Amino acid sequence: MRIRPPRLQKGDTIGIISPSSPPNLESLQRSLSFLERLGLNVKMGKHVESKHGYLAGTDEDRLSDLHEMLADPEIKGIICAGGGYGAGRYADRIDVQLMAEQPKILWGYSDITYLHTTIGQYANVVTFHGPMLASDVGLDTFQDLSAKMFNQLFEPIELHYSEAISPLTSLGGGVAQGELVGGNLSLLVSALGTKFEIDTRGKLLLIEDVDEEPYQIDSMLNQLRLAGKLNEAAGIVVGDFARAEPKKRKETLSLEEVLQHYLGDLSKPVVTGFKIGHCEPHFAIPLGVEARLDGDSKTLTILPGVE
Repeated sequence: MRIRPPRLQKGDTIGIISPSSPPNLESLQRSLSFLERLGLNVKMGKHVESKHGYLAGTDEDRLSDLHEMLADPEIKGIICAGGGYGAGRYADRIDVQLMAEQPKILWGYSDITYLHTTIGQYANVVTFHGPMLASDVGLDTFQDLSAKMFNQLFEPIELHYSEAISPLTSLGGGVAQGELVGGNLSLLVSALGTKFEIDTRGKLLLIEDVDEEPYQIDSMLNQLRLAGKLNEAAGIVVGDFARAEPKKRKETLSLEEVLQHYLGDLSKPVVTGFKIGHCEPHFAIPLGVEARLDGDSKTLTILPGVE
């Protein structure tokens, strides 16, 4: 079992970092009142506003912000301003020992999948796949359910997902229990063959993505299949695949057909339609905790992520 970080208390200080691409600074500013309402204080990373092409500062800048927040005993949690691209560029230089010695909350998704996998597998600490400040919280589209998901950081809450939240489709029945891992599909695939590749053995694998056409999702699922990751998993949790429409060609397989092809004959629980990912509402979840996926009743139960 992974170590669960201590829960937040009102008055705690949260560190904000831009580990990947430059965030929208107006949206980031707007998001801060939400953290205030949660009773949290904020410390900005030195390079949150930096720009280096498509990156939020150089690799050294972004890595130093992460290290500083991990090492600072005043910082009880780290929330990412946004995703984009770039966390994988310094993954091999992250001092995971900092997190292992002083576990704290790390919250984000999308490109942050690289950090989730690195810290989860090498520091053995639970992290959180949830909406980010500039990308989500600071936008007019941010929904109440997404906001409520932050409550799991203040007390150990068991999460329950059913069709009361969104329509779900079962591609495989039965029940599977295991550690919940994964995240953004393209990031998981980009780490294959490296020391940061996802370990799915006996685990529940979450996949989600955005702006990928059906043929691209096909290619990535095929790569996971060939790498043995789908067979090794105990079950598959399919999150949101936003804007997965074909753009380049009129003749296409649908997203549903692609998912059915790769996930429909695995003889294990597979459920699609979870509002986890680049979507609203965004159902935030801890990664690295025990969860139970029921392909018959189409439910997902997740143990608390904080101590």
